[in-house]
Amino acid sequence: KKLHVYLRNTKKMGRMHAPGKGISSSALPYGRSVPTWLKLSPEEVKEQIYKLAKKGLTPSQIGVVLRDSYGVAQVKNVTGNKILRILKSKGLAPNLPEDLYHLIKKAVSIRKHLEKFRKDKDSKFRLILVESRIHRLARYYKTKRILPPNWKYESSTASALVA
Repeated sequence: KKLHVYLRNTKKMGRMHAPGKGISSSALPYGRSVPTWLKLSPEEVKEQIYKLAKKGLTPSQIGVVLRDSYGVAQVKNVTGNKILRILKSKGLAPNLPEDLYHLIKKAVSIRKHLEKFRKDKDSKFRLILVESRIHRLARYYKTKRILPPNWKYESSTASALVA
């Protein structure tokens, strides 16, 4: 009973451009050992990751395929490294971080919509919000040295980044 009250009273960080302060999220199992029913070795899992990355899948898509088709719940528990780190060690990591890539893709699609429907004020507003998120995320990745310091988001060249 006390734990429930404690959880409800904790302050949660709100969404950036929405009023929500939801606390629901997935919970990983505490045990970090490899499941006994998993027959794949760490090397086989890595080979599968390389194969899927060469097909052009993103790290999260690779994780979904491994989970659904091969029964690998958490790659980190099996191999000791996350999917992106495994890809970076082999030089197969995408040049843009995945979350930034999807934001740019969203901005490009909103821009394409606005060319067709110029009077859509709501879409124009949403585009401003998406682009502000892109700039904020780019600033973070520059400080973490994931993006080069001279990298800049420009709407004119954005469609070439996600094509």
